[in-house]
Amino acid sequence: MNSIIDQLSHHRLVPVIALEDVSQADPLAGALVGGGLPVAEVTFRTAAAADSIRAMSARGDLLVGAGTVLTPAQADEARDAGATFIVSPGFNPKVVQHCLDQDLPIIPGVSNPTDIEMALDHGLDVLKFFPAEAFGGLKTLQAISAPYGNVRFMPTGGISAANVNEYLAFPKIVACGGSWMVKPNLYADGNFGPVEEAVRDAVALVHRD
Repeated sequence: MNSIIDQLSHHRLVPVIALEDVSQADPLAGALVGGGLPVAEVTFRTAAAADSIRAMSARGDLLVGAGTVLTPAQADEARDAGATFIVSPGFNPKVVQHCLDQDLPIIPGVSNPTDIEMALDHGLDVLKFFPAEAFGGLKTLQAISAPYGNVRFMPTGGISAANVNEYLAFPKIVACGGSWMVKPNLYADGNFGPVEEAVRDAVALVHRD
């Protein structure tokens, strides 16, 4: 788990991806790598998720995780496809415990102190704050995290180029999840050049210091 978190902390951004067509997985991964952000969270919001994870992880040049994992079976499917970490939108004790039993790193979603304490009870200290902006953004995260000195977060939901650096300035944040640099409209015509350009801009934005 520490190795995964170290990599996420280094890159500071986690592109959140939902692919409808597995044929787009490899060129999209190439655009991420080319843009300097070799990380992908492929969400189980589409039927192409597992095959997309398989295609991306087979490249061997980027860190691939699975997002929107709602069941232990999906966690297994993601792991078997090559995902090296799991992200869930909420805190499901069955999913969390299953991943822990499988030594599969998981970053579960939390939105309040009760969720955080459930995570701590399971031995977890890196959590996804979701949906970040809808639940009050950075101000809320700062308030609910105050009693928990060792817990760190990956805010996701409503993160954009306009607010990402505000989040990243908070020391308890490992990285931010976002989709603005991998929006489907950027590659709708089959050209992934705009994705690579958007990724490069995002990397420059969060590493400008």
